[in-house]
Amino acid sequence: MAGLLTARRVRRPSIFHHPARVVVGGFGFAILVGTLLLSLPIATTAGTSPGLMPALFTATSAACVTGLVMVDTAAHWSVFGEIVIAALIKMGGLGIMTLATLFTVLIARKLKLRTQMIAQVETRAMNMSDVRRVVRNVVLFSLFCETVAGTILTVRFIVAYDEPVLRGVYLGFFHAISAFNNAGFALWPDGLIRFATDPWICLTIAVAVIVGGLGFPVIFELVRIWRHPRRWSVLTRVTMFMTTILLAGGTLVFLSAEWHNPKTLGALDDPGKLLAAFFTAVMPRSGGFNSIDIGSMEPSSLLATELLMFIGGGSAGTAGGIKVTTIGLIILIVWAEMRGETHVNVGHRRLSSSVQRQAVVITAMSAALVVVSTYILLVISPHPLGEVLFEVVSATGVVGLSTGITAELPQAGQVLLLILMFIGRIGPLTLGSALALNERTRRYELPEERVIVG
Repeated sequence: MAGLLTARRVRRPSIFHHPARVVVGGFGFAILVGTLLLSLPIATTAGTSPGLMPALFTATSAACVTGLVMVDTAAHWSVFGEIVIAALIKMGGLGIMTLATLFTVLIARKLKLRTQMIAQVETRAMNMSDVRRVVRNVVLFSLFCETVAGTILTVRFIVAYDEPVLRGVYLGFFHAISAFNNAGFALWPDGLIRFATDPWICLTIAVAVIVGGLGFPVIFELVRIWRHPRRWSVLTRVTMFMTTILLAGGTLVFLSAEWHNPKTLGALDDPGKLLAAFFTAVMPRSGGFNSIDIGSMEPSSLLATELLMFIGGGSAGTAGGIKVTTIGLIILIVWAEMRGETHVNVGHRRLSSSVQRQAVVITAMSAALVVVSTYILLVISPHPLGEVLFEVVSATGVVGLSTGITAELPQAGQVLLLILMFIGRIGPLTLGSALALNERTRRYELPEERVIVG
């Protein structure tokens, strides 16, 4: 009896067995602190309190690394306010990468133990050395990427745009943090439109967005075995394949749709059009920056942008959306079903039925959230379906791109977007982790019955 009691004391549930509590509590606390700081008069250029709603909306958008704003960031917030926003972005991005990576490691460990059927250690929590190693690697990797991007941007702002040294450093590292963490906050009223043809600015920010959005497990694996694609895990293969397809396909779509649009790509030369189209294809994956006027894009481009925002980036990274791995698995499931195959195979590996169900559940719930929220916003606001749907998908996918209606929405609509940003940031991580960690093995099977489908 004493041994049993001791074992029970040792095997107390770890916080990693309750991901929803960790994620919701952590982000809720960060938003609360950010709201209080942004509510101070020192946080605005006018020296007066901005009010609860602008402070809360901006803090939520920054902590959830979204980028939707009610007020112009550079004009409304002081240097103190901008530093608070950058700190929230950093905490939000670093927090989501750390938690997502820890959950990924824990899930992989549990699944590996299950396949070995070592029941006595299956419930053992990740030890502190594992946690410290993962957190240290994530922090060092993010700091390295932000330092490289910040240095390039700083030099460019100082040399090419005659910014004072301190101002150049400030602009460079603010946008490096915003880019790597896929936040989309910019310190100019028009976003990055003034730099649309500058490859040093646009490509640096685009690469930072892509790297931050790939996900730490994928990056770590690529660093180790990038020369041996055959040894890549299914996660890395699906992530890299889908990322390449979406970037290339998105660039071609925007080139073809906006080539002659004088309000977007039409006013640029040919190299500028190619650069702006590529940049526009990168940003819906949760980057949130814009180098062309989003509100002036063709309807076909807006639809393509919405699809890219809904998909998002890689798992365990700073990007939002349902993730490229999820949509990749959905495509593989559909392809296998069309061919009449009983299993879904990827790179000499068979995907478990539980992973397939998780992909379907996440996609279905995210789509339902978008549909319901769009309907509510249409009822309470005067804006048309196209603009409302774009705003809802941007908030749900924590992207930050906007057609310009965020500030014009009624307060109830802004509250809805605020909720969507929060759900969009914590929802896929929490739901995916909870589904995987709560997996149960049924000890019996019911009789099978076929149902007519379609």
